[in-house]
Amino acid sequence: MLYGPEAGMVGYDPKADGRSISSFEVAVAGSVSGLVTRVMVSPLDVIKIRFQLQIERLSRSDPSAKYYGILQAGRQILQEEGLTAFWKGHVPAQLLSIGYGAVQVYKTLRDAVVTMYRTEGPLVFYKGLNPTLIAIFPYAGFQFSFYSALKHVHEWVLPAQGRKNENLKNLLCGSGAGVISKTLTYPLDLFKKRLQVGGFEQARATFGQVRSYRGLLHCAQQVLREEGPTGFFKGLSPSLLKAALSTGFVFFWYELFCNLFHHMKKADS
Repeated sequence: MLYGPEAGMVGYDPKADGRSISSFEVAVAGSVSGLVTRVMVSPLDVIKIRFQLQIERLSRSDPSAKYYGILQAGRQILQEEGLTAFWKGHVPAQLLSIGYGAVQVYKTLRDAVVTMYRTEGPLVFYKGLNPTLIAIFPYAGFQFSFYSALKHVHEWVLPAQGRKNENLKNLLCGSGAGVISKTLTYPLDLFKKRLQVGGFEQARATFGQVRSYRGLLHCAQQVLREEGPTGFFKGLSPSLLKAALSTGFVFFWYELFCNLFHHMKKADS
């Protein structure tokens, strides 16, 4: 199953246009493009998580709201925490080793791991696992179902295009399927982040109100009661912007590395 930038590459065949590159080179190009892209879109991830964890409304009209817009949040973070704050939690995000949201309340990855283990034991690293597991199957199902459906729509709308724009069709349909799937399963991502940072209320006090949740259902009930249905989608706008930019960036870098491998082979032959 694909998440993040790689999700937009579903069905993409780099050899379709005749480039002579091996499967290993394709894998390297995909991995490196994903790595570079994650570095570039990390600031949007940081903003998304700040939105997800904010109990107050994401509105300028709410005087207690620390963040209320993407640009405003970016300026606020830069002013208060410096440029490096936009890459807080980046290493564990790359390694997928511990909760990204929890690391943003710590100075370093080592500090986060040691403190979390000492205060709450080894199970702390699995907070938010339930919504993560629940989201896996519908996300995968939605992604591939909508990808297939959008391809059929594309072929119905533009039947004369044939295979000459196959890569563009894959890009558009993959991106569209990713956006739709992400939106439908987004509340589970929000619940996951809320559960992951449980126990770190004191460290997060400067960001606004904090809450403690007993589990997934309690979290969902509390969000609905206190923040309304729109509370389930806090952070969706930077998340979708990140998804859109990720797709563009990952294809740009992927094509760049594939072309590089192709030209290196031509030069050696």
